[in-house]
Amino acid sequence: MLLTDQIGNILNIDTTPIRIISLVPSQTELLYDLGLEQTIVGLTKFCVHPIHLKGDKQIVGGTKQINLDKIKALKPDIILCNKEENTQEIVLACQAICPVHVSDIATIADCLDLIKQYGQLFNKSDNANKICETIDTNLKEFQIYIKEKSSLKVAYFIWKDPWMVAAKGTFIDHLLQLNKFENIYGNLKRYPEVDINKILQEGNPEVILLSSEPYPFKNNHVLEIGRVSNHAKTILVDGEYFSWYGSRLVQAFDYFKQLHDRL
Repeated sequence: MLLTDQIGNILNIDTTPIRIISLVPSQTELLYDLGLEQTIVGLTKFCVHPIHLKGDKQIVGGTKQINLDKIKALKPDIILCNKEENTQEIVLACQAICPVHVSDIATIADCLDLIKQYGQLFNKSDNANKICETIDTNLKEFQIYIKEKSSLKVAYFIWKDPWMVAAKGTFIDHLLQLNKFENIYGNLKRYPEVDINKILQEGNPEVILLSSEPYPFKNNHVLEIGRVSNHAKTILVDGEYFSWYGSRLVQAFDYFKQLHDRL
């Protein structure tokens, strides 16, 4: 089977891979939901869903640093990476061991494409199609729900020291737009550093979202940013629903409804 991944690499797969290493937490969750738990042999320390996998499978490092010796010892048939989560150096090093599939996610359409690719790659197309159908149904229901909502100017923070936000070209920004959240940093790209003391002149958001990951924002940070944001409504949000793709999207739209009910 010839399969082209989401960055254009062509994979020549003779047989269905049965020893999988995932270097991306959201993709590990997707593998589990596709019914592939028994084929996962390695994952990262950040692969926390479902939590029991960390106790059952070999940890091969993080998303930015990996232990190549552990990976080689597992004799994987395929390694799953992501353009944003993993470095090019990691991908190249893994390609010297076995085929590597790299995802590249900026939209829900990209997510659905990835799920279907995994379905084809791992002989789980029926499961993949069911997940995609559920996501599509839930998305359509959410679009009806959000239609009458007013747009709100928002800032979505992912890091502190330095303060960093999600901007244009990210999956987070795509989901913000879906929620009718106007990203005040939408004129910037990717994950820029920003000066929170300039937040009023740079957009004066009505709502500030502080993500639970990768930086674990807490209530004290709500107070800190409130002092410079004219006390915009600041909410701690579950970053997994804004940044994890794959089967996490099945639950995401209900979470977004709950978030809007808090505004």
